[in-house]
Amino acid sequence: MFKRNILNTILKRLSESRLFIQVLAGPRQVGKTTLAQQAINELAMPSHYASADDASIGGTIWLEQQWDIGRIRARQDGGALLVLDEIQKVPRWSEVVKRLWEEDGRIGTDLKILLLGSSQLLLAQVLTESLAGRFEIVPVRHWTFAEMREAFDFSLEQYIFFGGYPGAAALIDDRQRWGRYIIDSLVESTISRDILMMTRVDKPALLRRLFKLGCDYSGQMLSYQKMVGQLQDVGNTTTLAHYLDLLEGAGMVAGLQKFAGQSVRSRASSPKLQVLNTALLSAQSQYGLANAMEQRDWWGRLVESAIGAHIKNSIVGTDIECYYWREGSLEVDFVLRRGGLVVALEVKSNRSKETLPGMDAFARAFKPQRKLLVGGQGIAIVEFLATPVEAWLAE
Repeated sequence: MFKRNILNTILKRLSESRLFIQVLAGPRQVGKTTLAQQAINELAMPSHYASADDASIGGTIWLEQQWDIGRIRARQDGGALLVLDEIQKVPRWSEVVKRLWEEDGRIGTDLKILLLGSSQLLLAQVLTESLAGRFEIVPVRHWTFAEMREAFDFSLEQYIFFGGYPGAAALIDDRQRWGRYIIDSLVESTISRDILMMTRVDKPALLRRLFKLGCDYSGQMLSYQKMVGQLQDVGNTTTLAHYLDLLEGAGMVAGLQKFAGQSVRSRASSPKLQVLNTALLSAQSQYGLANAMEQRDWWGRLVESAIGAHIKNSIVGTDIECYYWREGSLEVDFVLRRGGLVVALEVKSNRSKETLPGMDAFARAFKPQRKLLVGGQGIAIVEFLATPVEAWLAE
């Protein structure tokens, strides 16, 4: 059973007295619905599951109908669980949930609530407005190498190329079909349904081009001004930064900020772009796995992107922060910080870079507690990808 740690968290919280609404949030196709069904099977209480994806929703009536079913079961049996999937598709859902939740509290209905949504960032925006203090978010991440290896017998090379989407694993022997699934069922659905329908985006074409740019330049630093030039758009840098936040919240592309020690930082003008699942990069390439491995620079960039994605996904929901560092031609690939502990991480992927290793310069400037090398004669890439990032920051 995969993501057992997340399932245990859900079970523990739901088994407690009615305290908070539980919100299971994460990218598409990472197993949120499966986790909810497993929770239903393991909890010894009546339950009701419904998905807004299957409903013709013209308002909030659907949500109230499902809630009433949960209430009936709770009153009949002294408690029940209501699971609502794709909740973000219900108009004004957070306002309705708040009202119904407070009604149950006043009349003493023991109805536990588990909500599922596709985008952690978009859910958090709405939750902050209407449900502050009444909810707990349980983040669900992209599948790790260890999970894909155990479930589908993925090799290291397969994971680096095909990434961590369990639903696409059965298609990897047909490169064209796999690529169309990633682009049509994941990329397009995420952009059109989880971003454009759920939040205001004045320039949707610009957001789509920014996603493509994030994939093309994954692992590279690119200033917002250069992005504007690459995207051939008159949009300002503030808009691009906002769109990049939306893409990160949807589990697609992130922008790492430059490490600046303990000083107060503003948003860096030159983020390092990072895909959050290497499938997003590979699916848009011209390569299959075999010929991709023959392209030294391209494969090296994919390896570095897999390591960056592993780091970013592993630290979701933790107090670990991830940055990059660069001064002139000197660079440190990743800088991890947890409280006062700083770990500098260099990746050896055998691709030629425009920058030089900057570990010595970084160490002199910031005195990190640990300096790690991944690849080459350092930590084996297979070991790093199979190990939770928190292990490298243990006291």
